[in-house]
Amino acid sequence: MYDILVYLFENCQQAEIARDGAAVARKLSAAGFEDADITEALRWLAGARALQPEFSRLPDSRSTFRAYAARELAKLDAACRGFLLTLEHSAILTPQTRELVIERALAASGEHLTLEQLKLIVLMVLWNQKMPTSRLVAEDLLSSAHARLPN
Repeated sequence: MYDILVYLFENCQQAEIARDGAAVARKLSAAGFEDADITEALRWLAGARALQPEFSRLPDSRSTFRAYAARELAKLDAACRGFLLTLEHSAILTPQTRELVIERALAASGEHLTLEQLKLIVLMVLWNQKMPTSRLVAEDLLSSAHARLPN
């Protein structure tokens, strides 16, 4: 799934993915990706486009603390949680986008996420939410993905 996300980020537009998932799936298949992986990645991306209504009522992170549930702790190690905190304190993530990142991280395959996988998830959430990110942030997040993520 992660290689497909990198491919989509580098080769497709958000509007193209949202508008014609079947054409994107054919493009991915022609690029050599497996059908099951394509389906998983496109389903995962659809979830990244939808900001949950309950996320809109989150308090400002400067006056609150985010406690992690056991399931989240199992999926996101200390390095991943620290990375999210850094992004939020740097105003790259809002409390709403942080929650969407966590939700998408939980929806990703595998028992645990590496920091590189989480960086790709952050990049894809920001990209799909059409959040402004600096070119340097995007390059840093994507450069980790190019280290070839484990499947």
